Amino acid sequence: MQPIISVSNVSKTYASGLKALSNINLDIRRGEIFALLGPNGAGKTTLISIICGLAKQTEGTVTVDGHDIVGDYRAARSLIGLVPQELHTDAWETPWATASFSRGLFGKPKDPAHIEKVLKDLSLWDKRKSQIITLSGGMKRRVMIAKALAHEPKILFLDEPTAGVDVELRKAMWDVVRSLRDAGVTIILTTHYIEEAEEMADRVGVINKGEIVLIEDKALLMQKLGKKQLKLHLQQPLAAVPDSLGAYRLELADGGRELVYTYDTKGERTGITTLMNDLAQAEIRFNDLNTTQSSLEEIFVSLVKQ
Repeated sequence: MQPIISVSNVSKTYASGLKALSNINLDIRRGEIFALLGPNGAGKTTLISIICGLAKQTEGTVTVDGHDIVGDYRAARSLIGLVPQELHTDAWETPWATASFSRGLFGKPKDPAHIEKVLKDLSLWDKRKSQIITLSGGMKRRVMIAKALAHEPKILFLDEPTAGVDVELRKAMWDVVRSLRDAGVTIILTTHYIEEAEEMADRVGVINKGEIVLIEDKALLMQKLGKKQLKLHLQQPLAAVPDSLGAYRLELADGGRELVYTYDTKGERTGITTLMNDLAQAEIRFNDLNTTQSSLEEIFVSLVKQ
């Protein structure tokens, strides 16, 4: 299937000489939730601005559903809804008026039924006549999404959509994003909350210093790069790991009451069986054990450090 967004050999150099992006190649699949992760200054917002036609690349091409974002700007831009990180709304307007006006900006005919559906889907219907200045931060963020959806885009960019939103509202907005994906909207998400990407994304891209470091299916990424840890809760605390167990690179935790073994999920053998035998020979006994899988956040931090 043809990607709905195709970024080919895109670079961006500002007049100051700063190279914000270097030879970016990225395809976004139709109907997926794609999470773009990267530290501050990595180039996330620059890349989104170029795809959305708000900035022009120095080199390369971007197509949106087959339309070149430069040569066929209006057709390409009409397919995109953008929710920027900063809240940009007329504080004295209402959600209804804001969404309706945004639809008109894209040359779409009036459709009160669609605006009503968008506001209801975002739990804004009861606030449709309230001035935006009176709304909470989470509600204002939802108004931004309503604006972006008013013209019925096929693609929605969410740049830090839950910044400044409490945990309960954040999870509610995750449900909104999933429902949009289920309705056929392609979602591109940037976030500092990596659990957000871990919870929702189908694929993950990592950008650092203006270059794409990695693009991978989320589940496959966590399988390939994830580490597992076996934690043994000891009957008697240890002051140090015996030299006879040095090959396992064990770590002591919780004041010597826990022994931690980190192993590679890709390996043919985990080494756990031989570890248990060697622990018995060293007369180290434990009451309980549990395993933990490394999170997407730990994988991300490792990639950026590399």
